[in-house]
Amino acid sequence: MRVLAISGSLRRDSNTTALLRALREEAPAGVEIEIWNGLKDIPPYDGDDDVVPGPATVEAFRALVREADAVFLATPEYNSSIPGALKNALDWASRPLATNAFRNKPVAVIASSAGAFGGVWAAAELRKVLGAMGARVTEVELAVGHAHDKLDAGRLTDDGVREALAEALETLLAEAAPALAAA
Repeated sequence: MRVLAISGSLRRDSNTTALLRALREEAPAGVEIEIWNGLKDIPPYDGDDDVVPGPATVEAFRALVREADAVFLATPEYNSSIPGALKNALDWASRPLATNAFRNKPVAVIASSAGAFGGVWAAAELRKVLGAMGARVTEVELAVGHAHDKLDAGRLTDDGVREALAEALETLLAEAAPALAAA
């Protein structure tokens, strides 16, 4: 099973991306976690450019999503919402709505922040956007507050968060399994 992991952060030493690296360590045998680092390369959405085929980086992103069995998204919280670059990539991926790459795709959402609430508002916003796109949003609920205190040199040191990541992945895989069995 192939899971595409997407971080909403552009920062090289992102706590959010570090959580996805830890997720990869928790993957059971037979599950590949591919962390996508192309968010910065997606151009600003412009309806005038929304043609077939679209910009090369957009088409590559759409293809990655389509080829994945499931998608695991991790978002930081910026001004109580999701980062603009992540929303922009999702706007591109949502086109055309009826056949977009996320339609019926099992997805999990987690969030992190430097504050105590761990990005709960951003996670809720991201779930709303993905649901509007037609994704099958799982019931995963993981908000990592004070994320910087749970990492050391980019490595997750908090066992509770590590266990919660493994549970989130298990939930996503269970959602994706029936579709794989039917294929």
